[in-house]
Amino acid sequence: MNALFKALNDSTRREILELLKEKDLTAGEIAEQFNISKPSISHHLDLLRQAGLVVSVKEGQFIYYSLNTTVMDELLKWIMGLQSPKN
Repeated sequence: MNALFKALNDSTRREILELLKEKDLTAGEIAEQFNISKPSISHHLDLLRQAGLVVSVKEGQFIYYSLNTTVMDELLKWIMGLQSPKN
């Protein structure tokens, strides 16, 4: 879960997740939305992938990234479990 919180702790990575909410994108398409280098975007995508927040699928010469909502569902379930029951 530490990798998940580390991944979510960066505004660029959160913005990438917002982009992927709309549709699957290649790293190049994601990089076009930011004013940072492509290697930096690759690093952000790698951290998101390690945290399980995105999945990647190679199609021809392109790698498409998509949102993996299963991890978020598990996180929300865990957070909701921390709430004390109302009396």
